[in-house]
Amino acid sequence: MRCIVISTIRSIPQFRPFATKLCVPSGECVVYPSVFVWESRGYKPTFYLQAPKASRYSNQTTETKPKMLHTMRRTSRTYYSRRDFIGTASAFAFTFLPSRVWGANERLNMASIGVGGKGGSDSRQAGELGDMVALCDADDKTLRQRAESSPRAALYNDFRIMLEKMDKSIDAVTISTPDHTHAPAAMMAMRLGKHVYCQKPLTHTVYEARLMRETAQGCKVATQMGNQGTADNGFREAVEVIRSGAIGPVRQVHVWTNRPVWPQAPGIIARPTETPPVPAHVHWDLFLGPAPKRPYHNAYHPFKWRGWWDFGTGALGDMACHTANMAFMALKLGYPSSVYAENGPLNPETYPAWATVKFQFPARGYLPPVNFCWYEGKLPNGKKRLPPKDLFHGHTPSGSGSLLVGDKGILYSPNDYGSKYILLPEDSFKGYEKPEPSLLRNGRGDKGMKEEWVEAIKGGRPAMSNFNYAGLLTETILLGNIAMRSDKKLLWDGPNLRFTNSDAANQYIHKTYRDGWEL
Repeated sequence: MRCIVISTIRSIPQFRPFATKLCVPSGECVVYPSVFVWESRGYKPTFYLQAPKASRYSNQTTETKPKMLHTMRRTSRTYYSRRDFIGTASAFAFTFLPSRVWGANERLNMASIGVGGKGGSDSRQAGELGDMVALCDADDKTLRQRAESSPRAALYNDFRIMLEKMDKSIDAVTISTPDHTHAPAAMMAMRLGKHVYCQKPLTHTVYEARLMRETAQGCKVATQMGNQGTADNGFREAVEVIRSGAIGPVRQVHVWTNRPVWPQAPGIIARPTETPPVPAHVHWDLFLGPAPKRPYHNAYHPFKWRGWWDFGTGALGDMACHTANMAFMALKLGYPSSVYAENGPLNPETYPAWATVKFQFPARGYLPPVNFCWYEGKLPNGKKRLPPKDLFHGHTPSGSGSLLVGDKGILYSPNDYGSKYILLPEDSFKGYEKPEPSLLRNGRGDKGMKEEWVEAIKGGRPAMSNFNYAGLLTETILLGNIAMRSDKKLLWDGPNLRFTNSDAANQYIHKTYRDGWEL
């Protein structure tokens, strides 16, 4: 008999973190504690016992399906307290398993979920740093094209089946699917003990970002989010310049983007009425994944999914994990105290045409409060949303960039990644000497992100955009998308994952998943 703990439940702060272990008479068992499914009032921990080869996702097998060991379900009138939960948890022994120790020259078995677009390079780079043993994509054309350079990899359309069938053959996973599928894929992989590299934004919802951060810590896996600018030496130098106090205490941050560059409002504000046949190479139900069912249309796939509420996270989710990253790290930002948005007209299907989102961050120790402003899209008159002109000190605003406004000057970064910067006004910083490096240098770009991740898997220091950091960054950013759906300033209670002044806004922290796709 061998017993394996697959995941540690790290809860919302009312609950203490714990791991569970359950022994059964024979065979190898896997305990699946589901991490909390947040709803407006309540949680539902569910525990599953599953044989490693069984598949919950295909009726083409005679293998045993998971047996539910225990569940506490929230109903419309019944809510479970902390005492209820702790009582249930006390029935299990608490333990942690040590992570595997890797040899420096030992090769990892890699798998990639989502291998089109950015997933193509993510998968290829991972394959150069290990052995690519499995590829998964809901589009057969994409899958076949990628398989040409990894002929030994097993091919799958459903990541759930891939992870179950190849559990013992996979060490690490890259995830480069549409945003709405990031968390289901990553959560399953981490609970199976796989190290995860997941594209930005880390998740589709605020709740998922919190859950991914906590689960990565509990499962003791090495992680990295794919905001590749983090690897640039210029990015790390800019962080050091701000932290050194070169421009003094920073009280304002302005970040803007050239997105959206995909269809959304005002051009598209409703679903297509046509229902063309699903192309033979597209597994539409698998593309939908956890999202509500809707007919296929090429208005969603490929690429065009980013502007739809059900699939993407709009311009803010797509780009702020890049463009706001340097400021967030340099200023050691955490939970904002409030968020407010002004934006174009709302519709139930796509993100608004433009938005200005204002976050307020409290003081952090000796660091002062920060007003953080995000700009995206164009006004009806075609004017691009930008920070005040005087902050640029005569420079022409770049298509995307950031401004950090301190008491002694301004750091202007004219690109998406914060990897280039100018100190303003320039006359005040003639002869400026950069601080001694305090952050490790990388400078190897996108592949360097994967190299840091692999080094972390093999026992090195955590990658710089690991889920503990990237989860908080993503969680904060996605609050802005909720603010776009509200008509007032929202007060955020970060530790308790809720808005204190809007039940209407709280409903967007989490979402409902289709059966079979729950976290």
